[in-house]
Amino acid sequence: MNASAFSFPDLLVQQLTHQGIAEQSAEWVALGLALSALLLLAWSVHLVLRKVLLKGLGQLVRNTAVDWDDILFEEKVFLHLLRLLPYALAYALRVAFLGAEAWILPGVTVLLQLLLLLQSVLLLNALLSSVLRLYQRTVLARRIPGTSFVQVLKLLLYFFGAILALALLLNKSPLYLISGLGALTAVLLLVFKDTVMGFVAGVQLIANRMVMPGDWIEMPKYGADGDVLEVALTTVKVQNWDKTITTIPTYALISDSFKNWRGMSESGGRRIKRSLRLDLQSVRFCDEALLDRLQSLPLLSEYLKAKREDVVRRLDPSRALTNLGTFRAYALAYLRAHPMIRQDMTLLVRQLAPGEHGVPLEIYAFCSDTAWANYEGVMADIFDHLFAMVPEFQLRLYQRDLPQLA
Repeated sequence: MNASAFSFPDLLVQQLTHQGIAEQSAEWVALGLALSALLLLAWSVHLVLRKVLLKGLGQLVRNTAVDWDDILFEEKVFLHLLRLLPYALAYALRVAFLGAEAWILPGVTVLLQLLLLLQSVLLLNALLSSVLRLYQRTVLARRIPGTSFVQVLKLLLYFFGAILALALLLNKSPLYLISGLGALTAVLLLVFKDTVMGFVAGVQLIANRMVMPGDWIEMPKYGADGDVLEVALTTVKVQNWDKTITTIPTYALISDSFKNWRGMSESGGRRIKRSLRLDLQSVRFCDEALLDRLQSLPLLSEYLKAKREDVVRRLDPSRALTNLGTFRAYALAYLRAHPMIRQDMTLLVRQLAPGEHGVPLEIYAFCSDTAWANYEGVMADIFDHLFAMVPEFQLRLYQRDLPQLA
């Protein structure tokens, strides 16, 4: 007998026939024992790699100063890599254990090839996830989100993995199967319509910097008002201020309108636009007693001094000061002296058209702190002060009289 054709099952058959077992039965038993031995060897290697080597790798990773290996370990890159070795070992020893003429060899070969393919796909998927996590830690990820691109790569990975698996099962060339997909292009486009539209929209969003993770956007149509958590292939996740999560189709950000507050954050100023409504019946010319009292205010002393000198010099009663105009000047001086108001941005205290609810005096300024809680606190402090100062100018805030309940 040729030594190269002699295999492990042949040895078992010889031993079993020597024990008085029929040759046909001995061949079946030998094949079963050889297959069990091959599986046992692969399983033993798997246990050693997982219980010993993987555990040692975990301790080594935790003790290193860098963090990229922690991400690889958390995404199970090392685990999937070690799982490849038992399959590769079983594939390499299949002929030696089963024999080149074994009828079960083609089936075992295809099965091991499928397992190797599946494990390779899982390994590449874990690598892509690790690369994405590492990329998200960079400064560039703030401008160009990579989630949608990685998701497209994963889809392509799964697609070609499925083609290769089908080619192995049918014993056909992968090129043969891919060439036959031309007729299914329309069906595939219909099935993956949202994916294609989401990918195109994601590219436009990133290229035009329309929305990025961390942006505050408002989209009332979808009930979204909060920070963007993730720009994915088909959806954009927004965490609203009440901590709920709203999911918006990516292509909706291209086809519909939305408000992005990034410009406010990047400018370093958040707009304050609110009015005080004053009672028209309380507006009057300032007498000397009121002017003397108001001139003691540090914010108005220089303003009133110059205005009173101007009135005396021109001898023009029409230029007499009103309590509303003086209060407007005080509010503007107060804002110009406020440490939390941006002086390099638009700063107005303007009178709007009077109506049935009094005369509105609008504050238009920009707070230097754009954080929501801090911004609200600064705005409240400003209006608390102005509300308290209104009576000092012999003005009254407008408040509608409501009928009292009996």
